[in-house]
Amino acid sequence: MRLLATWLINAIALLALPYLMHSVSIDSFATALVVAVVLGFVNTILRPILILLTLPVTVLTLGLFVLVLNGLLFWMVAELFTGFHVAGFWSAFFAAILYSVISWALSTLLLKD
Repeated sequence: MRLLATWLINAIALLALPYLMHSVSIDSFATALVVAVVLGFVNTILRPILILLTLPVTVLTLGLFVLVLNGLLFWMVAELFTGFHVAGFWSAFFAAILYSVISWALSTLLLKD
């Protein structure tokens, strides 16, 4: 049940992004649900591999390169779906940060242990 709630929270966070950033758009709630699942899989499977491969750059930048990776992965997922649009890399960079802050805040407020 907690996984389903987290999935819905992430979809709601995706739906909130176009209201906060005009360079991000999402067509429907169904698209947000699918994109939330794909972002979860990408962050679970692909992100750790990329962090490991770019470890020297990540150490050199004191971990700030992880933000760049998050933006690139967010942009990649936006390119995969027709109902989810991000204007460019910098839009994806800031949208990924905003998405994680919104989903963290909603998870903290709605999911109690």
